[in-house]
This record gives sequence, structure tokens and C-alpha cells, in this order.
Amino acid sequence: MHVEHLLTDVSLGLRPLGTQDAALLAREISGVTVTDLEDPARFVRPGEVVLSGLVWWAPGKSERFVSALEQAGAAALFAGEETHGGVPEELVEACVRHGVPVAGVPAHIMFRAITDTVYLRQWGELSRRQALPETARVRLSRLLAQEAGPADVLAAAFAHLDRTAAYVFTPSGRTVAATAAAPGVPAREAAALVADGRGMTVSVAADSVSPYERWLLYLPEPDSAPAGMLHEVAAALGRCQETAVRRRSAERQAADELGALLAGAGAGAAEGVLRDMVGECGLPVDGPYRVVVADTGARRPGLAEGALAEVAGHVAARAAVGRLPDGTAFAVLPAQSIGEVWELVAGCEPGVPLHGGTGAVAAGPGELAGALAQARYALTSARATAPDTSVLTDTATLTSLEALLTGVPAEVRAAYRHAVLGSLLDGERAASAVLLSTLETFLACDGSWARTAEALHLHVNTVHYRMQRVEHFTGRDLSRLSDRLDLWAALLCR
Repeated sequence: MHVEHLLTDVSLGLRPLGTQDAALLAREISGVTVTDLEDPARFVRPGEVVLSGLVWWAPGKSERFVSALEQAGAAALFAGEETHGGVPEELVEACVRHGVPVAGVPAHIMFRAITDTVYLRQWGELSRRQALPETARVRLSRLLAQEAGPADVLAAAFAHLDRTAAYVFTPSGRTVAATAAAPGVPAREAAALVADGRGMTVSVAADSVSPYERWLLYLPEPDSAPAGMLHEVAAALGRCQETAVRRRSAERQAADELGALLAGAGAGAAEGVLRDMVGECGLPVDGPYRVVVADTGARRPGLAEGALAEVAGHVAARAAVGRLPDGTAFAVLPAQSIGEVWELVAGCEPGVPLHGGTGAVAAGPGELAGALAQARYALTSARATAPDTSVLTDTATLTSLEALLTGVPAEVRAAYRHAVLGSLLDGERAASAVLLSTLETFLACDGSWARTAEALHLHVNTVHYRMQRVEHFTGRDLSRLSDRLDLWAALLCR
């Protein structure tokens, strides 16, 4: 099957863009992968068509993405038009430069339709030896009709291949399912396996799945099963995951209701009401719990919830994952440490800063509202201290005044700084800068006149004069500890 076969398929409605070189359009297609990674090279195999919703795209990022496709040997790029209302011209130009055929995917066309077209046409002509036996195919169809889980689907697909090790991993290394012959693989090792290209990895295409949760069919021994069979199994797993996504909608609604209660009247809610709602979310009604909130700052809805769902999948059989009334993603989990898991999940989308916050463990339902308040404060701190880096902040780490202030909203910090230092900030710039610098050094030297003078290479009398000016403008008495603390806090509120 060639690229041009897809572009001329009227049912897909693809819009060819850029220069349509006949040699490029004649490229043989080996498979399909779906990605929204800014650097997708590690998940793209030679000859694959790459489907991307362009969530990663921003001006100036096209070159890196397309260069990675060229180096990986991608057959073509099919870009979704929904996110940006079309395919950015900058991206089209980069594809032309690198010789990567590109086409737009209209908003009403699901990526799944393209994936099915490729696999049905490409593998439908293979012999029985190269694809699933008919008995296995019938068994899979029955299981999918019964909405079976991934473990049953994987077991049925590989039942005729004795002692074949096969896994369904997520990019962060979570094992979704494995055959009986497959030994357990730690999450960090599994993430490295699919990232480094060892073995055979086939992407599982499913709609409405975040990049953190997508499934990858992985075989340590590439020759242990025919490629055609693997793509059939991947298609079956895609339907399985879509069923799981539909099932989760009711669970998300229960979690949203719990989040609304905790963010609103949660502190005063009756213990029995909270216990009932926690139970409806599938959590143990007696605790203990850990509350986590997250934000990606990305425009794609559901990205932060997807990250939290993946974190929860690593550490708990059941969890409540949803949105607070203000749109912030949150999760209530059985109390466990999640620091290492957070690092693995954040690594799935290196171009997206995943910020998270968590607080003290809630011993029972009655403490959840307080734990949520702490987590939200820690999230604000995470965004303030590392705006471009993925980080999870625990309120227990906010052990200094400077760290504590990072959790105060930027607007509040600015208002406090201006209220305390306003006269200094509003004065003539050069003179104000001198006074503020001297004040900061004076406080850092614990109010020692001699040490301040030495640090600034000034006479002690000059330091006294400048501090008198600071007291005049701020109305504070530098001989009082409370006033010194107020001024120090205002200096930290940058």
C-alpha cells in the first residue's frame, strides 16, 4: 500500500498539501503511528504514516518535528485540522523542505478511520500464516462484543503461539496487560524498552485517549509473531481501549461531583456524605488518601486529567480523577508516594510542563477538603518556581518563607510588595534601586550595620542614612523584628 492510495481514498477526505512529488507519494506504507510529541522520532518506524493532532505545534517548532520524521523514515504526515483550524503553513513548508508528504485531516474524520483503512487494506491480503488464525479472530470478536478487558484480549490473541511474551505498555512503562509467558517488567525499564526501540512496538490507535495513557503493544522478540498479526491485535486493542474510555465517563462524573463538594463546602460537609461520595468513586471509605492537582498549561482539554489518570494507574487499582469547578485536574488516591511515577509520566510529553501539587495525607474523608487546599497551594508554587519544567511540589517541602511565598498567587504577591514597598518602588528609579539593594543586603546580614557596610564597601554612616530613608518611605522601624520580616517578605515577592 502506498501513500497515494490513502490520498485518493474519497471516504477519508484527506487534503494533500505542499508539493506532491510522485516518488514521495509512491512510498510503501508499513504501518501507522499516532503522536503529539514535539520530538516523535523514538516512536516512529520506517515507512509509517504519522497521524498528529498538532497539539504540540507552536510557531518555530515545525522544523524539529518534521526533521525527526525524516530521520525516522516516516512515509507521510497526516495532520489534524481541528486544533488550529487548519494545517499551519510553516509546518507544510517544513515538510516540503524535508521531503515528507503532508495532508490535512478534516475535523470530522477520526484518526481511527485512517488506521483501519491502512491495516485492513495492507494486511487483508496476507496469508493465514502471516495473520491471526480464523479461530483467534472469532474469539477476539466475541470478546470485544462482550467489552472484555485488555488482559483477556491479549491472552486470546496469543493463545495459539506457545510461550510468546507480549505486553501492553503505556509510554510511562505501566503494564496494562501481559501474556502468561511474559515476566514482570518494572515501569522504568518498560518505559526505556519502548523508548529505545528494542524489540517490536506497535502503537494502539484509540480516539479520545491522552498521550500519557495510550497503549503500545510490545514484543521483546520481534520475530516471535508475524507483523500482520500484531497489527490485527493492535486494532483489537484499540477497540478495547475505546470501550474502557467510555466506561470511565461515569466514573469521571462521580469524581467531578466529589471535587465540587471538596472545593466548595467540603470542609463543612457531613462525614457520611463524604464517605458515600468517596465510595461511589470506588475508593476505600476509611482512607488514608492523597490528593493531587495538576496543570499542563496546554490548550488541549483533558491533558492534565490524562496525566493524573496515568499516575493513578501506576499506584492504585481505583482512584477518583476529574476536574474541579475551576477546571483544574485533580485526583484522590490511596495514600502512596508518587514522586518517581510523576517523573515517568511527565517524561512521556517532554515538551509539555506537567505541574502538580500535593499536601499532607488525609486520614479520612473529613480531611480531604483540607488536603485539596494544600495541594492547590503547592500547585501554585510549582508553576511559580518552574514554569517551563515538569515538577511535583509537596507542601511539606515549603519549609522557608521564600518557598512558602511561591504558593501565593502572583497577583497577591505583587499587591503585597507594592503595599509594603510602594513608596520605594514608585520613586526615582536609580535612587530606589540603591535603597532596595541596601535594604536587601542589610536584612541578609541580619541587621548588622558593620557587615552591611563591609559587603557594600560603604561607610557605616552611609548605611545608617540609607536605612533611615527606607524607614521614612515605608513607615517601618528596622529595629523591630516584625517590621524586618514584613520588608523581607516584600522583597521576596518578586
